[in-house]
Amino acid sequence: MPDTVYAARSRYLTPTNSFREKLPPVPAVTFAAERDCAFAPDAPTGIVALDISARLAAPVPATTPLLLARYLRIRAGEQLALRLRATAAIYYVIQGSGETTDRADRLAWADGDIFCIPGGGETIHRAERYAILWAVGNEPEVAFHGLEPPATAALGTVHFPADEIRRQLDAVRATPDTADASGKVVVFATAPFEKMLSLTPSMTLALNSMEPGKAQRSHRHNSVAVTLPIACERCYSTIDGARADWQPYATMITPPTAAHSHHNEGGRLATFLIVQDGGLFYHCRTIGFSFT
Repeated sequence: MPDTVYAARSRYLTPTNSFREKLPPVPAVTFAAERDCAFAPDAPTGIVALDISARLAAPVPATTPLLLARYLRIRAGEQLALRLRATAAIYYVIQGSGETTDRADRLAWADGDIFCIPGGGETIHRAERYAILWAVGNEPEVAFHGLEPPATAALGTVHFPADEIRRQLDAVRATPDTADASGKVVVFATAPFEKMLSLTPSMTLALNSMEPGKAQRSHRHNSVAVTLPIACERCYSTIDGARADWQPYATMITPPTAAHSHHNEGGRLATFLIVQDGGLFYHCRTIGFSFT
């Protein structure tokens, strides 16, 4: 018998092949019911979390093993306070206008804006016009390590106004197509993480686009993708051979390593936001992107 409390904590495992032990796979999911709940016109101010922790065998609420996405619904003249145990949270303003305060930071936002707020403090969102925000943070990643959000100067509040986002997207759409391009995309970053094409140490954010009648050819990567279709008339993805039709603002999960392609059979430009845990894979040199 162990003779100290420290020895009692020890375990000795002798598997013949430790790689056979696996957690449940990340499923391909479309959160249409949650979208409908968030967009219900009579719904009160509140949060709709996209939580599939039971399917992931995760000990905390999670959309993917490292990310948690939410819809925030804020009625005009009301406010919603959050204190996220996350490194940071990324926000996209689906509709409405208002302002957000967090510690000494205060920023105004409106339809189509994107902003990122460091975690750990109390973030208060106030709506002037009825607002719906899409928010993605890395709470499951922080919880996995049993950590609290770090107080780091490298992570500061950042704002990407809708007008400048449109200007950047128009500019990239005007560039010639190339054989190795993964799409006409705007990647959002800050100076400390610019070289790794990242917004935070672990989370990447991109606005992707597809012209009418075009498709993005099949590819795969090791990072998961949490996608918010914005403009998506007659658009769909194929994920490991299965078709997933896009619905406006219905968040989708593309599992890591899954072969997937995107298709726009409609008559207008398709746009979609993608949050990935790509910063971690970039740092570990394991992003694993390839065309299939």
